[in-house]
Amino acid sequence: MKKKLVIVTNEKFFNSDGKFSCDNIAEKSLPDELSNNFKVEIIGRKSQIEQAHQLETKSINIYSNIFSYILRIFKERNKNNSVYLILSITPFTFLSACILIFFNKKIFTYLRSNGHEEYKKIIGSMGSIIYNIMFNYISKKSILISCRKHILMEKKGFVVQPSELDDNWIKNAFEKNVDNINLLYIGRVKVEKGIYSLDNLLVSLNSNIFLTIVGSNRDHKKLKYKKIKMYSIETDQQKLINFYDKCDVFILPSFTEGHPMVLLEALSRLRPVIIFNDIEHIVGNKKGIFVSERNPENFLKTLNLIKQNYNLIQKEMKLNILPKKKDFIHSFSKIVDNEIL
Repeated sequence: MKKKLVIVTNEKFFNSDGKFSCDNIAEKSLPDELSNNFKVEIIGRKSQIEQAHQLETKSINIYSNIFSYILRIFKERNKNNSVYLILSITPFTFLSACILIFFNKKIFTYLRSNGHEEYKKIIGSMGSIIYNIMFNYISKKSILISCRKHILMEKKGFVVQPSELDDNWIKNAFEKNVDNINLLYIGRVKVEKGIYSLDNLLVSLNSNIFLTIVGSNRDHKKLKYKKIKMYSIETDQQKLINFYDKCDVFILPSFTEGHPMVLLEALSRLRPVIIFNDIEHIVGNKKGIFVSERNPENFLKTLNLIKQNYNLIQKEMKLNILPKKKDFIHSFSKIVDNEIL
């Protein structure tokens, strides 16, 4: 009999006649895949807007405000056969964890990015202090799983390598020649994702660089750069692969990242990647990732370096050994299984 795993998340889900969708592919992929090993239930927030990624997981409980959300968590106190997986530390999930800890529930906390940096970027210097308080408490009372060792902040925990890659991502990847630079960004248009910083940088360069953004386009009117094409979130794998294949360079302008899926996707399609020095820790031993300073001069220098050595860079990128989705899920499931016993 499968063990019941209740996933507690800050993600918003849209309900259309019992079919649920969310904005974040990881919030769909993880519960769907874990359902092969566990009886998965999700507790999340309610979205009024239809989202891009439809889940296969059917047992999803969504709530429109923090009071109904926390009340639902409180009702878990009488359930003795469940274990709990907290996805990221937010006010919603932190309060949930406190209640579950009070009633001696078995909890795993999965950290996918550096919350200290994210909170600081969103709400200022107090953000890091607030996150630190929440993190220190949860780290003492739950089993930590993270995508990067440094995110654990020297606390005891397990490290996994998240991935959405399957064999299709590696198939038929090809080399190309470069004339004008076509940049690609896949992700949400949010301050912490660095897209507004990139927009200002491109405006100041005023050069023949084109940018394609694939993601939520609700805030696209705030972007000032003229040579941008905007597309909504793409859920079809082959169409997403086509976006990578058409670009010359993938850019990840985020101020904070843990283990970005888009980075692996770009590398699998042999497209060089530019990041900024805020997140240079994600490079590791991967070939084809270039670190730029967040200023026009250094950014242009990095672009020219890639353009002049493009074919050589692509040949080196073929040596990358990239994690696969099946291996990630296997590792994650094994950690939960072993810690339950």
